[in-house]
Parts: sequence; C-alpha cells; structure tokens
Amino acid sequence: MRTGRRALGVGACIALAAGAVALRLAVVRVPGEGWVLGWPGEPIAGFRTGAAMTAAAAGAALGVSGAILQGVLRNPLASPFVLGVTSGAGAGVAVAALLAAIAGAAAPAGPALAWPATIGALAALAASLTLARRHGTVDPTTLVLGGVIVGAVSAAITTVAEAMLPPERRGLLMGWMFGRVPEMPDPSALRACTIAALALTGLGCWWGRALDAASMSDDEARSVGVNLGLVRGVLLAACGIATATTVVLCGPIAFVGLLAPHLARGLVGATHRALVPASAATGCALLVGADALRQWIDVGTGRLPLGALTAALGGVAFLILLRRTAGAWGH
Repeated sequence: MRTGRRALGVGACIALAAGAVALRLAVVRVPGEGWVLGWPGEPIAGFRTGAAMTAAAAGAALGVSGAILQGVLRNPLASPFVLGVTSGAGAGVAVAALLAAIAGAAAPAGPALAWPATIGALAALAASLTLARRHGTVDPTTLVLGGVIVGAVSAAITTVAEAMLPPERRGLLMGWMFGRVPEMPDPSALRACTIAALALTGLGCWWGRALDAASMSDDEARSVGVNLGLVRGVLLAACGIATATTVVLCGPIAFVGLLAPHLARGLVGATHRALVPASAATGCALLVGADALRQWIDVGTGRLPLGALTAALGGVAFLILLRRTAGAWGH
C-alpha cells in the first residue's frame, strides 16, 4: 500500500474517533422527542466530557496494545483480553482489595491500584507465553488456548476475592468488574492511561520497522539487524503496563484490543508505522462508540454494562476471526 493511501487510512481512523467522541458528547435523548443533537448544560456536559475522555484514553491504549501484541507474537488473535492480560490485571486489583479489607485499611483506589494491576497483567502475560512455548518458539494455537486458561484462572481468583470481601465493599468491586466508563474519572488514573496510550503509540511508531521485521520469522528479523529479545521484551512489558492502566480506569474491557487492529489494518495495511496510530484511533472510536450505544439501550433496570456490550459484540467477531485463521495455522 502506498504512503499516500496509508496516510489517508490513518486520517480516516482519526476522523472515525473524532466522530465517535462528537456523538457521545452531542447526542441527547429527550423524552417524547427521541434523539436530538445538542450540547447539554452543566453538570451534564462535564459528566459527558469526562466519560468521553476516559473511553478515548482506554480505547486507544487497548487498540495499540492489540496491534503490537499481534505483531510481536505473529498471531492475529493476540490481544490483552484473549491472552488473559486484562483478566490478570483485574485479579490483581481484586486481591489488593481483599488484602486491604483483611488488614482493615481503606479500599484501594486510583493510584493505589496501579501496582497490583500491573503485577497481575504482567504475570498473566508471562503465564500465557510460558504455556505457549514449544521447542523455544511460541505456538499460535497454544497461545490462544493458554490465554483462555490464564483468563479463566484469573477470573476465578477475582470471583473468590469478591466472595470473601465484606458486603459493604463487594458491590463496588462487582460494579467495577462489569467494566464501565466513569463520568467522573480519577484524574491520576486518567492521566496515567493517557500517558501510557501516547507513549506506547510513540514507541510502536519508533520501532515500526522492527515490528514489521518481528512479524516475519526469527531468522528474517535477525538478518535485517533486529534484536528480537530486546524488542519483544520491551514491547510486551509496555503492553502489559498500558493494559493495567485501562483496568484501573475502566475495569476489564473485552475484545477492543482484538478488533481495533483488524479494522485499522483494512484501511492502512500491515506497515506498523501506520497501523499503530490507526489502531489507537480505532480503539478510541470503538470504546467511545460502545459507550455512546450503551446510553441508548434501556434494559429496564438501568444502562447495559459496558463490559457486557463489548464482550457480546467482540465475541462474535472473535469466533469469525478464529474460523478464518485456524486453517492457516495448520499449514
């Protein structure tokens, strides 16, 4: 794909993200009139702005993490959620909440959740990669299966921690586990997620050619001078940290990191210097758009949980991608 077409594709992804943000901010449901365009007054405008900023930061971080994981692991199904990284970060937060309750301390929030989420995310990623190694290389099929196992174990740890919490703390953790976009986000958590998304996008663009080479065989990558150990180690750790910031901010969000790179790749191709920023923009558009859609779905008892919506839509897409790619692994 030519440079001009790639630039247009990146621009289209950014425009899509901007459109999703505008939709989240400006579309209002008026009783008796349906959906209308308009800017709400305070404090509603402040709530919507906070939600849009939160979803944009988390979506961008998940989108770029998925693009980089798919590149360095050479697996089109790799993403923070599929590899169990998201669930691992959630388990870290749940265990931290339980330990705080046992110690009689206040429930951890904001920056206090950063370390347990990061440790849980990196531990889950390391476990998935360890389970997938065969004869010194990572097997794509086993990687997905290992990620499913790690995610299931992490979810079980989270459930046990939740069950052991005092009742007055349990509801807060349950609401967070469903995945949500807070309208009044913790400023430090939002700042950390935004910085992580921007830093990971910049790192991915800077190492774009190395990522292109890493997507080929090890021998081909080394033949062009790429230090695979350094590139993979740094980028995998950075993806784990970025995913942890999204979990602290929004809770576990499924499949955004899987879908965003595939949608972006259709517009900009596989060159990572274009794919990485396009995936960040597409991830932003997906999560902001999903949050906007959630506002319009009335389930009778309140709004549909964001995590349920992304899991339902992303699960179907995952099965389609799995069917398309499974045959290729066997050849």
